[in-house]
Amino acid sequence: MSSDDHKTRKNELDYVLRSGLAGGVAGCVAKTVIAPLDRVKILFQASNPDFVKYAGSWSGAFRAGTHIYKEHGARGLLQGHSATLIRVFPYAAVKFMAYDHIRHLLMPRKESETNVRRFAAGAASGIVAVFLTYPLEVIRVRMAYQTRSTDADARPSFKRAFKQIYAERASAPAGSARRLDPKNILDRFPLLKFYRGFTVTVGGMIPYAGTSFLAWDFLRAHMLPPQGKASGTTPVADLAIGAVSGAIAQTVSYPFEVVRRRMQVGGITQPDRWLGWNETAQTIWRARGWQGFYVGLSIGYLKVVPMTAVSFAVWQAGKRLLGI
Repeated sequence: MSSDDHKTRKNELDYVLRSGLAGGVAGCVAKTVIAPLDRVKILFQASNPDFVKYAGSWSGAFRAGTHIYKEHGARGLLQGHSATLIRVFPYAAVKFMAYDHIRHLLMPRKESETNVRRFAAGAASGIVAVFLTYPLEVIRVRMAYQTRSTDADARPSFKRAFKQIYAERASAPAGSARRLDPKNILDRFPLLKFYRGFTVTVGGMIPYAGTSFLAWDFLRAHMLPPQGKASGTTPVADLAIGAVSGAIAQTVSYPFEVVRRRMQVGGITQPDRWLGWNETAQTIWRARGWQGFYVGLSIGYLKVVPMTAVSFAVWQAGKRLLGI
């Protein structure tokens, strides 16, 4: 290997690490800002019986948050957030890092920039990130979903949620010894329990990440000065463009997210078998019709708009700070 090749690879690795660090920090900051709303939204989406009465309105979200605060204090509003941060840093790092790399491969020059390629770059980066970090997301949702405990000292934790998910198995009739069913996919491949709802997640990630990055890239290309994004952008512009991008992406992908949440808590509601996305979607439709796929959407906007705005803005600020 020539010295020039070695230097090029070293520079590429340095860029990847810096881009990943900026993205990971951006994701953690953004998630922390909206952590209480995220907890409430998960409870609504998963139809937690203690919070169904609050679902469907902005005031309901506020009352649900107040209920949690009165019962469990500030820690209740942040329940599951530790698992969120453990997941979000690598997820955001991989997503933004992958987007930078894939975008460069698909659009090396300004003349090659198209909306289809922008969408493809965003969708691909989202799929890569979610595949590598999905088990952490399932654990985080389980922690956020739990509102009752028979043991007052057994607060939801990452370790308990992990053990609970891994131990979930098909139930046997009362009084009989349980046998492993060779046809039961959860018994044969226990690690798949950490991928409940993964297929619908990927299905939802394509429109969400694709639309989010498409809108972000398109708006920056058409609204910022042409002399260069780094020199022409401001934190306010990044926040505004990020907010619009998040609102559009949330609207497009929200039904997938509702189905995914219901599948992720399937081990609690129906631990004896694997719930498919089609069956879950039919259950939601029978219960509430098309409106069931948009339960908690108002909270979704309240959460995703500031989260996406902060995420994109901090990502860009981090890149500038790190000299990318």
